[in-house]
Amino acid sequence: MKNKLKQVFLLAAMLPLSLSLHAQGGGTTGINAATSSLASYVDPVSNLILGIGAVVGLIGGVMVYIKWNSGDRDISKEVMSWGGSCIFLVLVSVVIKAFFGV
Repeated sequence: MKNKLKQVFLLAAMLPLSLSLHAQGGGTTGINAATSSLASYVDPVSNLILGIGAVVGLIGGVMVYIKWNSGDRDISKEVMSWGGSCIFLVLVSVVIKAFFGV
């Protein structure tokens, strides 16, 4: 009787373990599917960020040109802020591609 009770207890203890091991296979499949789905968005997002950087660069160039033509000779702060934002956006695009390995 004690031997039978031990077997039932052992079976009851192993059931959740076997179910969790079975569920991990489905979790791995889901994670792989999510990774491939996310990787498909990396190129469009990177191109969008580069496009935003180009628009910011054009707007910044026009703003600096307008400020320079209005007679203000101290435009270094303006150039650095617009140029820095463009460089930041280009670097974010490159880092996103490198992070996801695309």
